[in-house]
Amino acid sequence: MLKGFPLVARVERSLRYKLLLLVLFPILLVMPVTLGLAVYWSDRATYDQLFIKVATDLAVAQDVFARIRADYLATLAGVGESYLFRSNLADRDTRAIQAQLDDLARNHGFAYLRMVDLDGLDLSAPERNFAGGIHLPGELTRALTGEAVSGIQVFGPDELAGIASELAAMVRLPLVETPRATPIQRSFEDRAMAMRMVYPLADIGGRVVALLDGAVLLNSNFSIVDTIRDLVYGPGSLPEDSLGTVTVFLDDVRITTNVPVRPGERALGTRVSAEVRTQVLEQGDRWINRAFVVNDWYVSGYEPIYDVVGERVGMLYAGFLEAPFRASLVRTIQLISLIFLAFMGFSAALAFYGAKSIFRPIEEMSTVVRATRGGEDRRIGKLASRDEIGELAREFDVMLDLLQQRNRQIQRAADELELKVDQRTRELREKNADLERTVALLQQTRQQLVMAEKLAAIGELTAGVAHEINNPTAVILGNLDLLVSELGPAIEPVSEEVDLIVAQVYRIREIINNLLQYARPAEYAGCIDDVSIDEVITDTLGLVAHAVKRGSVKVTTSIRTERTIAINRQELQQVLVNLMVNACHAVSHGRGRIEISAADWGDRGVVISVRDNGPGIPSRVCSRLFDPFYTTKPEGQGTGLGLSISYGLIRRYGGNLTVNSRVGAGAEFKVWLLSNPGVVKEQQSMMDQI
Repeated sequence: MLKGFPLVARVERSLRYKLLLLVLFPILLVMPVTLGLAVYWSDRATYDQLFIKVATDLAVAQDVFARIRADYLATLAGVGESYLFRSNLADRDTRAIQAQLDDLARNHGFAYLRMVDLDGLDLSAPERNFAGGIHLPGELTRALTGEAVSGIQVFGPDELAGIASELAAMVRLPLVETPRATPIQRSFEDRAMAMRMVYPLADIGGRVVALLDGAVLLNSNFSIVDTIRDLVYGPGSLPEDSLGTVTVFLDDVRITTNVPVRPGERALGTRVSAEVRTQVLEQGDRWINRAFVVNDWYVSGYEPIYDVVGERVGMLYAGFLEAPFRASLVRTIQLISLIFLAFMGFSAALAFYGAKSIFRPIEEMSTVVRATRGGEDRRIGKLASRDEIGELAREFDVMLDLLQQRNRQIQRAADELELKVDQRTRELREKNADLERTVALLQQTRQQLVMAEKLAAIGELTAGVAHEINNPTAVILGNLDLLVSELGPAIEPVSEEVDLIVAQVYRIREIINNLLQYARPAEYAGCIDDVSIDEVITDTLGLVAHAVKRGSVKVTTSIRTERTIAINRQELQQVLVNLMVNACHAVSHGRGRIEISAADWGDRGVVISVRDNGPGIPSRVCSRLFDPFYTTKPEGQGTGLGLSISYGLIRRYGGNLTVNSRVGAGAEFKVWLLSNPGVVKEQQSMMDQI
């Protein structure tokens, strides 16, 4: 399709343009692709880190929010157990009790605070009994059994009016039309969200005789969100031009927030975007992503707030402005782009001018070739170029001179050639026979050299990679220690997962040491343990559970030996993990079956079998399965090192790794292990023993 273009025709006919194209093509193709990948990776990595930060911020905000509620309950408990309060309660001095409660409510911001009996009668001020008495929904009923409890409760306008007439008017909040919010018919929010605390008062016998009941409204309670914001987004946690914010939502309405709608004005009455409402309020999931907040984009974290009866009644939000981070990312990308463009331009100019010294000698040689083909006796002559191309041109002239001389000699020798043909033919037959024998021997020798070269290459690669991996594992362990130290008791819910991460990092380091032993066996000595086959198979099944679950594979085991094996446990487990994962990849999704069995190998040791019902392996492939870098998986999904390394590990202990398979009948890998391997040479053949 492109042959009609003049540039394409020039490239086809001219070495000059071909060389320029070959030099410039990688520069003009690879560098833009590399730049694109760098930009993409930078964008993804930046936002991944921002999402991790906002998830941490949200967790801290939730912890502070819960701690504030616990502090209010502790304050209530401190008053209820104080000597003065107990003395007034014993003397039935209701005025003193009410004065003490009123003073506590003023100093700590309680919307109401009262002492009631179990029937709901206000013992401190009977004339101020709330309409309908006391109502303890959900988990608040535990106060009747003597447990101090607190929780989030939503009060309707009638309940607020029954508590105090001014509360209903105080919490009434006009709704502000907000971009991206779900359309609604209401124009105001007249409900209240509150932290309600109930502390039981018991007599000497431990029987609950009264309750201290109080609530702190969250509506327009800026001190709470500002306290949380100051703890989450303290000095130095964000760039100077960024803004960290915290919000408490009632349903999807901001009832208290420090998100600004304009300078000096908070975004009260605005509503959350529809997609956040759907995921958090309706589905009950956390939101860790970008989100449009009132009038700008924030890196945001939302999680639902549950009331005392377990219903989702609102959300807690923590987030910070995206724009400063986005601007920093754009500046970085622009700088990288400029560097790449400058380097591309410099490389292209250098390639263009540097290649000119190659073109002229080659073009001169082309001219001489055409002249020689036409019968002319022509030479290139003297050239200024002293590189390999110039040397080639000079040697080309020498070759033409020698060619003329050889032509004359060939003409003279042609007359003698016929006489020697018969003699040479007989000698050739004899040489051919010798050559066939030599070729056969050479093929055998070549196969041995190829295998030795592959093993040498994998040894060097393994040693290098193993040393490089040790550094990240040390960083991971260091940061895990820092994480445990910083979080303290807060890490308790995920302590098992953290312990598992630490254990697996140590396992990585153990595997790295084993790889070094495999790559340089003369420098390392493996730790040999008495390994229980049953235990190591059970532990290995736990490690590959994710692959089994993902492929819906049915795994059965049959352990018919109690013998222990002297081998490095991690190395044996590495071999079994590789075989089981390969089996999971081979079987069909949802219909795969893997059978794992172990039995005695006479009085020598144990044989472990991993069998699957996959499509099987052709015999021509079986013969190469244990070669380094040979893989049957699609390109990019395997390195071809798993079975090769596994084979080397088992051979080190005098055992063997074999495969038996037919197309359509699945595959079976067997691991032959000696009970007491002793000192085993790499060249020992176990096939004679099996």
